[in-house]
Amino acid sequence: MNFTHRVAVAADIPAISALMARSIGALQGDFLTPAQVEASRAVMGLDTQLIADGTYLLVEADGRLAGCGGWSRRATLYGGDHSTALRDAALLDPVRDAARIRAMYTDPDFTRRGVGRLVLSVYEAAAREAGFARAEMMATLAGEPLYRACGYLPIERIETPGEVPVPMIRMGKDLV
Repeated sequence: MNFTHRVAVAADIPAISALMARSIGALQGDFLTPAQVEASRAVMGLDTQLIADGTYLLVEADGRLAGCGGWSRRATLYGGDHSTALRDAALLDPVRDAARIRAMYTDPDFTRRGVGRLVLSVYEAAAREAGFARAEMMATLAGEPLYRACGYLPIERIETPGEVPVPMIRMGKDLV
């Protein structure tokens, strides 16, 4: 399949949000209970700061949104606009900090076709170009196999706070 990619703009937000909702609902179910899938929506979602920073990518196939994801020079590790307690807009120091790989989602119709690998390769290269020697992310259990296959290793396992904890894995990779 031929994929194209481009930087997301504000006009893409409705399509990105719809893709995220669909992806969370369809792809997390093999790894989480139904209650955990619903609870995960509180910590997953679009951080529009990534779009404003020009570091959020859309992957398309025949004009259809197949996936998305971004990277960041900011301290926020995960979460969307609605998860304000997780947000930290402070800029990272590439000499000592790891770039953040953020908000990766694949449309369920396009899984296992290279969308995630494409997003990672584009943003790992961008982070290296910006001077970062390392990247980190907060991965879902559904995303862990892809990230491991791409060289990311677990750093720590956490559970999100709340009535229904959701397991997640902080993962990292050297980019040099």
